[in-house]
Amino acid sequence: MNKKRIWMLVLVVFVLFLIARACSVAADKKQADSSKTASGDAASVSGVTGEVPWDYQVREAKVGDLLDGDMVLLPNNERISNDQNFATGEQIWVLSSIQATMKADSQGKNDVTLSQWKPIKTFKTKEEADKDLAELKVEIKTEVKLVGVYKTELDGKFRYFAVVELPTGQKVKQPIPEERYTDFKSKKDVQVILEEVHDYSNYDQSMAKFRGWAE
Repeated sequence: MNKKRIWMLVLVVFVLFLIARACSVAADKKQADSSKTASGDAASVSGVTGEVPWDYQVREAKVGDLLDGDMVLLPNNERISNDQNFATGEQIWVLSSIQATMKADSQGKNDVTLSQWKPIKTFKTKEEADKDLAELKVEIKTEVKLVGVYKTELDGKFRYFAVVELPTGQKVKQPIPEERYTDFKSKKDVQVILEEVHDYSNYDQSMAKFRGWAE
């Protein structure tokens, strides 16, 4: 009887050992899989993040009130430094900027939040303003990586798309005609037209924006 109980006890201990070992292996595998997934997600995130220059514009404005070395621009009541000693009632030209805050999700898609237009510099003439604008927004032709092309179908109708990776890292999807889809299927790089938007206070920082195909 005692011998039978001993064997039963040994059997129970052995079964508990096997169960504990199986749970440990499963936990290790789950942890490894989680690490692999997190690493994969991090690697797939691409594009620009943070605050970047988005666009500039030149417009005419009228000088309103003068306030402690600043002036108010009409009609939008924007306040800016009066560096050139403009007088109330003068018609001037204003360079304004808009910034974008970009956040990338786990699929690499950017969520873009745009700021309000903000005046950053004033000029006596439009020619002076346009000269600054031409240096901040530069259009270039360059070669970029073609990530791939694909098509979708809805109710028997097809739509075609190309995805390219810009020099700044973000991926851009563009609709294309069927002819370009066929032409791009065998390519790894394509020629595009980009607009480089440079930061006014830090010219080396720029945002590349897709402006069309160059082929």
